[in-house]
Amino acid sequence: MTKIAVLLTQGFADWEYALIAGTGGPFYGLDIRFFTPVTGEVQSQGGLTALVSQDLDAMAQWEPEAVVVVGGMIWETDQAPDISGPLKAQHARGAAVAGICGGTLALARAGLLDELRHTSNDPDFLTRNAATYAGSAHYVSSPGAVSAGRVITAPGTAPASFTAEIFAAVGLAPETVDQFKAMMAAEHS
Repeated sequence: MTKIAVLLTQGFADWEYALIAGTGGPFYGLDIRFFTPVTGEVQSQGGLTALVSQDLDAMAQWEPEAVVVVGGMIWETDQAPDISGPLKAQHARGAAVAGICGGTLALARAGLLDELRHTSNDPDFLTRNAATYAGSAHYVSSPGAVSAGRVITAPGTAPASFTAEIFAAVGLAPETVDQFKAMMAAEHS
């Protein structure tokens, strides 16, 4: 079964992982599991308290096909966990690594955006909040997710295209990914 690891931190953004978890397992047969840098309770921006019992070492042992860094306000603070090592290690072993909104800062700090096309909330968001970010020449202003070299990025307003790119990266059939995108876009047609 295809495995997707979703990384949650304090103040995680409720809407950014919901489509991955809510459709990935029940509709597409993916094994979605949650991890956090420090096990225990994490509370979302919306007030949901989740008990996460698996840490980043457990994630490494599990060997997911994709690692998803969910955004949240913590990534813009000095309280942000340094997950650069685990992200680089997962990418090096062939996993897709994805970040949305504040989660793109974790990817930027890990150097994963330095040489690849990517997006985020806006270009200044990355330079202002990730001191080691050196990928501004590869930044793409996009309302939807951008995927390059097994790295997926999205602004916080793009959870549907972000989810679709993750599903494509882990090998869901193109027609299945297209069906998912059409389903998510139906209310806007």
